[in-house]
Amino acid sequence: MIYPIVIYGAPQLRAECTPLAPGQLDTKQLIADMFLTLESAEGVGLAAPQIGKNIRLFIIDCTPWGDEHPELAECRRAFINPEIYWLSPETKLYNEGCLSLPGLHEDVHRSLSLRMRYLDADFVEHDEEFTGLQAWVIQHEYDHLQGIVFTDRLSPLRRNLIKSKLLNLAKGKFRCTYKTR
Repeated sequence: MIYPIVIYGAPQLRAECTPLAPGQLDTKQLIADMFLTLESAEGVGLAAPQIGKNIRLFIIDCTPWGDEHPELAECRRAFINPEIYWLSPETKLYNEGCLSLPGLHEDVHRSLSLRMRYLDADFVEHDEEFTGLQAWVIQHEYDHLQGIVFTDRLSPLRRNLIKSKLLNLAKGKFRCTYKTR
């Protein structure tokens, strides 16, 4: 099933998500559906709140970048109940977009690496370090679980400059090629 993407202005994007317990729902099917939704929208990351689910789950699929970055050729993963507990002080400016904010791209500072505990699709616990593009995508999706969108990370001046674009998104004035709600 391909889910419609929740667009900026919807309250689901501002709610802090709750942990997901084993057996709470058909997690593997939800993850498969999220990957279908992500592929349909041509994105690299998708968090559960972006499909209207208030649970601590996100997926990433960086394989489209695999030609230029061979380390990402197999980077397709699900993260359940993630907890970032360390961010490197070194940052890089990344130009970000978001399926929930179609047509909007802005430069955001993100840490170059992070350490995170999480559960995989089988609810097996992991503790890993992620760097580079993976760390960037993970930080973006992790923010969604906290009720944060990437424009919240912009300076007040920059946010003010894009205020009308954000208002248009909230009013439903946008175009995109994937299903939305």
